[in-house]
Amino acid sequence: MRTFLIIWIGQFVSAIGSAMTQFALTIWVWQFTEQATAIALFSFFFYFPQFFVALFSGILVDKFNRKHLMILGDTCVALCTITIALLYSTNSLLIWHLYGLAAIYGCFGHIQNLAYSTSIPLMVTKEHYTRASSMSTLVVQASAIIAPALAGILYSVNGLLLIIAVDITTFLIAIGTLLLVKIPQPSLDTEDTTNSENETILQKIAMGFQYIFSTPSLRAMTIAFSLFWFFHQIGEILYEPMILARTGGNAQVLGVVVTAAGVGGAIGALSLSIWGGFKRRIHGMLIGFIGSGLGKIALGLGQKQLTWIIAQLYSYANVPLLLSSSNAIWYAKVSPTIQGRVFAADHAIGMIIGTIASLIAGFLADRFFEPAMKSKGVLASIFGSVFGTNTGSGITLLYVMTAICIVLIGIGGYAFRTLRNVENILLDHDISSDLQTRGHGLANKDKSSSD
Repeated sequence: MRTFLIIWIGQFVSAIGSAMTQFALTIWVWQFTEQATAIALFSFFFYFPQFFVALFSGILVDKFNRKHLMILGDTCVALCTITIALLYSTNSLLIWHLYGLAAIYGCFGHIQNLAYSTSIPLMVTKEHYTRASSMSTLVVQASAIIAPALAGILYSVNGLLLIIAVDITTFLIAIGTLLLVKIPQPSLDTEDTTNSENETILQKIAMGFQYIFSTPSLRAMTIAFSLFWFFHQIGEILYEPMILARTGGNAQVLGVVVTAAGVGGAIGALSLSIWGGFKRRIHGMLIGFIGSGLGKIALGLGQKQLTWIIAQLYSYANVPLLLSSSNAIWYAKVSPTIQGRVFAADHAIGMIIGTIASLIAGFLADRFFEPAMKSKGVLASIFGSVFGTNTGSGITLLYVMTAICIVLIGIGGYAFRTLRNVENILLDHDISSDLQTRGHGLANKDKSSSD
């Protein structure tokens, strides 16, 4: 656990710097365009290239030193941030620059994150999987508490430059913690045919997808989480422009609401770290879906800042529960020797979902829902009494619709046996491996006796 804690501290500090830069860039893009589509495209270029990288990243993580891959990822992400600083300082920064750099940032960030996540079950024991995963979630959520406030202050003082300087410093700290420790590597099983040198690259890439879709319970988990992720990502893309539109572009209000999300996530992660989560972790995932969706509904229906704050606190308090519970199931059921390829396949599916959500979120908001919710729009007569007909009303309606879908996914998950009983249907990888070893031993013993 000591190695994990040292790395976790570096990731925590680095996440604060990254969140500050991302928050400041969101404000910069909104001020430049005042369109949800521009922010949505930012997300699109971040996710889309990751799909192609994800196809190969699993092979890299299973074959090469994961510590070195984490350092490589952090270094390349830092270089992207430095490039933004150079362009901004010379008054040359344009929207398309950010789209291109977001693609590079996302690709190397994905490699870093996959190497980190697959190292967790090697650094902690099985009973701490949920706690370690919740602490990793805490990194993201807690950074959202600190980053908006700091970014808001520094942005008003010196624009992006000071924020980026802080971000680069935090990257150096993260790399420093990685250099201090030795990260365990998975011991390759000589009988594991997935590591056969005779396999082609395409076979190795396909292995992760085949493993997931040939296992009914993991397939059910992937489908359920993909549905959640689709609607969640649309909401994530829309909620910042929704708040900005409904407050006349007030960055301080947005900062408070984003901070509330971070506080809720931090409370949820800390509580989960102490509690340890449900004994049946699938309950944590499905109940987390329901709780997160209910909070989002309240955020969309709310009209005042206090309501938005409370709604975000509640919604994001459920995020560590659903993420950590899901991760703990995957850690327990998938052998570390193939986690890189299996997790990469799962992440690749997530990249597709994120890309589609990014493409349609801005288009639906700007081209259909916003015009349809104007005073004489086709939806105004139906929903205008609830959401109003001002700027941002269409975005809000779409946001609430996605939140309702999330609640229904959580409730509906209990209707499928292969999903709700996943932990009973699938053996943990260490138990399965032990049974296979005993089986081989008995077979050899029988063979010796017969000889």
